[in-house]
Amino acid sequence: MKILAGNANPQLAKEIAEHCFSDLVPSKISTFADGETSIEFLENIRGEDVFIVQPTSTPVNDSLMELLIMIDAARRSSAARITAVIPYFGYARQDRKSASRTPITAKLVANLLVTAGADRILTMDLHAGQIQGFFDIPVDDLTSRLVFAKDIKRQYDADAPFVFVSPDAGGVVRARKFADMFGGEIAIVDKRRPEAGVSEVMNLIGNVEGKHAILVDDIVDSGGTLCNAAQAIIDAGALSVRAYITHGVLSGKACEKVEASILQEMVVTNSIADHCPKNCKKTRQVSVGLLFGEAIRRVHNEESVSSLFG
Repeated sequence: MKILAGNANPQLAKEIAEHCFSDLVPSKISTFADGETSIEFLENIRGEDVFIVQPTSTPVNDSLMELLIMIDAARRSSAARITAVIPYFGYARQDRKSASRTPITAKLVANLLVTAGADRILTMDLHAGQIQGFFDIPVDDLTSRLVFAKDIKRQYDADAPFVFVSPDAGGVVRARKFADMFGGEIAIVDKRRPEAGVSEVMNLIGNVEGKHAILVDDIVDSGGTLCNAAQAIIDAGALSVRAYITHGVLSGKACEKVEASILQEMVVTNSIADHCPKNCKKTRQVSVGLLFGEAIRRVHNEESVSSLFG
């Protein structure tokens, strides 16, 4: 087994390698004067089971291109099998045609990864599960639910009244799975989005009064939806609101919005490297290094990974 890391999240790659009792393969990643990326692995990987850790996070296009070049380099270095470990799968929100003359970019990215030479994809909490069907190679879509569940148990008393809230109709299944784990109830924020990146909370479906509300979602980007939903929940009588979001994209002033919001805390995973300002006290990361490390160990040993899906 050989584990390689791109520049998008080297700290997470290091945690994964430590769990697998392995060192990261040294590599030289540089940029030419015109912006082209150059990659060289400084260790033999011929005949090895190779895992390349690279979330396609901001800057998305640079991270994606770096991953594709690393896969190609591994293939041309005669690696026996190449698994692209993509903790955060960029472009996943472009999974269907939203208008007449628009692309399905998530499918394009899938084609690029397969063409580059990936034999398997290991990712987490895809924005849409059907993206797995865009690939003609195996895809393991892990979940952060078990990692978050451990943290939730540390934050609340065992008899605390819970309600798990989905910030939109599309996340109801996710909220239901959390509720089933804790024996809680669910609620749904019904919102209207007049334009990309802007949301307006319209209605709250479900009872949150006198309960601790936990917002669960896969991505927080601008933070507008999350903060508006939290305010609506408090207005409906909830005791407190915490958010557990898998991927903290946190574009623009998202961290500042969360800091100024009614949210007690927002917890994200380290699928994307932390880039919040130091003065943002309400945002906290939990690591998925152990989760991915265990998944990689099982894939390498040809063991089942289904128990990691929660």
